Amino acid sequence: MTEKSLNDLEQYRTQRCRSIEDNYKEILDNIARATAKRNVENGDVKFMAVTKTVEPYFINHALSLGVDLIGENRVQEFLGKKPELNLDGVDAHLIGHLQTNKVKQIVGEVSTIQSVDSLKVAQEISKVSQSRGLTTNVLVEVNIGDELSKSGIEQNELTELCHEIAELPGVKVEGLMAIPPICETSAEVRGFFAEMYKLFIDISSKKIDNIYMQILSMGMTSDYEDAILEGANLVRVGSGLFGARIY
Repeated sequence: MTEKSLNDLEQYRTQRCRSIEDNYKEILDNIARATAKRNVENGDVKFMAVTKTVEPYFINHALSLGVDLIGENRVQEFLGKKPELNLDGVDAHLIGHLQTNKVKQIVGEVSTIQSVDSLKVAQEISKVSQSRGLTTNVLVEVNIGDELSKSGIEQNELTELCHEIAELPGVKVEGLMAIPPICETSAEVRGFFAEMYKLFIDISSKKIDNIYMQILSMGMTSDYEDAILEGANLVRVGSGLFGARIY
């Protein structure tokens, strides 16, 4: 690499790191404002930095600012980055769709799999976790908008699936996750978030063994404040922190 190229790279990194710092401060301010409106403690809502397509250099910069929870969409992408990440004291989740043939690769590499939407996937997680002497935290993903293009269990099948997963050894159900449809108005998306919160409270009230309902993961860059107002306690922000994704 030429000296000019090195200088250009350093300038790019410096500018992007400053942008990440500004974005992080804005996100924390927005979360604080939303939690105040909802009359809950600011610390009750967890912020997740979504690292899809983001280089380890910039992920590590975000971690240095205080980010302590990251989420990756793809198994191979996370495993490729992990050796370069400063993950001491940092929690990592898989948030993208998980195929059964990838379960062996990710169990033990992340603390939580947020995208469990079938008994088949949960059974494979249970099998691999047992073989490794682990307990894997999972969230059940709900297709709250009944969209054919999205993964997630249908609402009317959620309770049954939760009961089935709860019986599996090596798996701990920590809560629910959802990605609502793209909406034109805040009121519309808040309607989907409110539906998710009702499901969350309903499952919680059933007091099912091994169903803890500690996490309601919903809300992304465009709508995380609305999600908090409707009951989310974990929000997942990627481009809002790191800038537009570079594919």
